[in-house]
Amino acid sequence: MTHTPIIEMHGISKQFGHVQANDSVDFTLQRGEIHAIVGENGAGKSTLMKILYGLYQPDAGEIFVNGNRVNIPSPRRAMHLGLGMVQQHFTLIPVFTALQNIVLAKEPRKFGALLDYQQAEKRIIALAAQLGFDVPLNTPVESLPIGTQQHTEILKVLYHGADILIMDEPTAVLAPQEVEGLFNCMRNLKNEGRSLIIITHKLDEVMAIADTVTVMRRGQSVHSCPIADTDPAMLAEMMLGEPIIPTALTREQIENTAPMVRMEGVTLSGSSEIVGKHKWKKALSRNPSKQSLNKVNLEVFPGEIVGIAGVEGNGQTELVEVLTGLREIDSGTLTLHGEQVAHIPADRHRHGISLSDRIDDNFIIGHHKKRRFCRNGLLQRKSIQRSALNALDKYQIRVGNITHPIRTLSGGNQQKVVVARELEANPEVIIAAHPTRGLDIHAAKFVHRRLIYARNGGKAVLLVSAELDELLHLSDRIAVMSDGKIVGTVKPTETNKQELGALMLGLN
Repeated sequence: MTHTPIIEMHGISKQFGHVQANDSVDFTLQRGEIHAIVGENGAGKSTLMKILYGLYQPDAGEIFVNGNRVNIPSPRRAMHLGLGMVQQHFTLIPVFTALQNIVLAKEPRKFGALLDYQQAEKRIIALAAQLGFDVPLNTPVESLPIGTQQHTEILKVLYHGADILIMDEPTAVLAPQEVEGLFNCMRNLKNEGRSLIIITHKLDEVMAIADTVTVMRRGQSVHSCPIADTDPAMLAEMMLGEPIIPTALTREQIENTAPMVRMEGVTLSGSSEIVGKHKWKKALSRNPSKQSLNKVNLEVFPGEIVGIAGVEGNGQTELVEVLTGLREIDSGTLTLHGEQVAHIPADRHRHGISLSDRIDDNFIIGHHKKRRFCRNGLLQRKSIQRSALNALDKYQIRVGNITHPIRTLSGGNQQKVVVARELEANPEVIIAAHPTRGLDIHAAKFVHRRLIYARNGGKAVLLVSAELDELLHLSDRIAVMSDGKIVGTVKPTETNKQELGALMLGLN
């Protein structure tokens, strides 16, 4: 007996300006399966799922849920149909606590009128324990690290009882130790009869968790099959439309002189303030008495990449904020040599781009006062556009029109704009926080090559990443952070992921 698919999408098309995001896409989800969607940045994966969730309306095509044709004009309608979506970019209300965000629009009540947060908290604590998440439910979301905000998003969808879960890059901010906990939860949900769609660039995760995989390329669905009938190499080739040719990264030996970055005994308390126009805003630590950075000693020399490993929330964010001038240290000394410091932020939407502004204007953020872009207070539009077009070509960024808002680009292409802007400024020090987060294989390798190229050119690179493979691949040295301290510094050739994981968890 053939069962009716829980989701069917036929001939879905969607166009943004001159960009055809989806072109007659077909997609089918069976009940009780985990279905992965893979593809390059801009392949149309997220657009297709946002149409299913009611965030976008298709230009053409039909959607069926449980065999019934439906119209999904909004996420509210999608939720009524049993759909829930964990988006790549957070949809939480910053000033609300994690608990308030999770129960929003489904607040438990007692006596018919009074809110019963205690009942909800017990249920959410049990759900978080199942996932292995540590979410301080009574802390405002704006004061939580990025990884914890992602955990809150996942808890919110599950709390609202979705039978069909759409997860857009759900492991992008999770440490390796946390990924398996999420996968165990996904398997449990599958065993309960729920259906899951996961959008990811990580092909090893696809092979580990998915039952079925669909490959998208340039807005079309080009292949769909059971996971047992494919492998990572085949998927990568279908994603790119051509065989992948491995290329070795050549490292040049550079004689180290004085360090470009030096931190000696740097301490930052949990109550330290963020400088600048948001000075009123207290630090992101949930415990004001806790030291976010505890006597940190660190050096980064010209011509090397120093990787920073650690479970999310152990001081990596504060380390970057201190180095980029967003936080003032409480004690110790911090020395940065060189006038040009590039910052690739972990959260591109909050700190990297201006979503409503034009694509070409986003290429000059932070550099808009340079003479080639601005003279006598007037922007030099032709020079800006010429520079942007050169960067688009060099960094292989696909856009329809550079005058369109940058929000019209895929998340991966937005990230490539940030990377291009920062690296093209010829900085002497590069602070790269999760620079390949949300990028496909091809784009991530391109960024890796650019970082190695900068290193070989005598730049000092500090690389913060949750991807241990990335750190082991790129770094000359890896410093491991735990509880605000650097608990060990190792060479990639003398360690492995298991040893790094033990250091990250404070087991050594």
